[in-house]
Amino acid sequence: MDRALYISMTGAKHNMLEQAARSHNLANVSTVGFKADLANAMSQPVYGGDGHKSRVYAVAQTPGVNLSHGPMMQTGRELDVALDGDGWIAVQSANGDEAYTRGGNLSIDTVGMLRNERGLPVMGNAGPIAIPEAEKIEIGADGTISVRAIAQGPETLVVVDRIKLVNPERADVEKRQDGLIYSKNGIEPVDADIRVRTGFLESSNVNAVSELTSIISLARQFETQIKMMQTISENAESSARILQVQV
Repeated sequence: MDRALYISMTGAKHNMLEQAARSHNLANVSTVGFKADLANAMSQPVYGGDGHKSRVYAVAQTPGVNLSHGPMMQTGRELDVALDGDGWIAVQSANGDEAYTRGGNLSIDTVGMLRNERGLPVMGNAGPIAIPEAEKIEIGADGTISVRAIAQGPETLVVVDRIKLVNPERADVEKRQDGLIYSKNGIEPVDADIRVRTGFLESSNVNAVSELTSIISLARQFETQIKMMQTISENAESSARILQVQV
């Protein structure tokens, strides 16, 4: 069998992998704070054995993530927050680890826990933030959470906690299968310079037109790889018939 068949196979395989990543991005174009996944493949020469090093396989590069900021949208909701510039909101992941997100559409559950849109607890100075029953909640520019007790005046505002905001180096973070950002260094320290904007949310940084165009292009590339595999198979059958005639 012609080894070119394996070359076309690796190309088709990685076309499918990148198309899956692009489709995932497109499906999250409206997800608050979503960061687009990056996928790419490179040509890797095949070494070993005799002969000219003329064949190359498609090899997937290390997956990455687009950490650019998405556009701001105003909501006016008191529990919606967006980070002004670089930084991340600390949350507790499903397995109990500290993770980070830019999604700031927060809510309070029935037991007073502050959670993000995925239901994950938001981290404060000493762990997950608990909000007492209150008539009004305010989130300051530094992430400080203040509450006003029921039937009390504005002068009774009390600080209950502060949202943990961190700003690790971009090279030190990675996006995992759950869609959250994790630090390669473990738990990151609080960054007091990060500011939040209440009543705003950060949209996804996915460019829908670009992703859709890439999906179409990848589909055409996949079709080309399949046609090449068919041609190689036909050539192999023709060669086998020629050999049979000569015998």
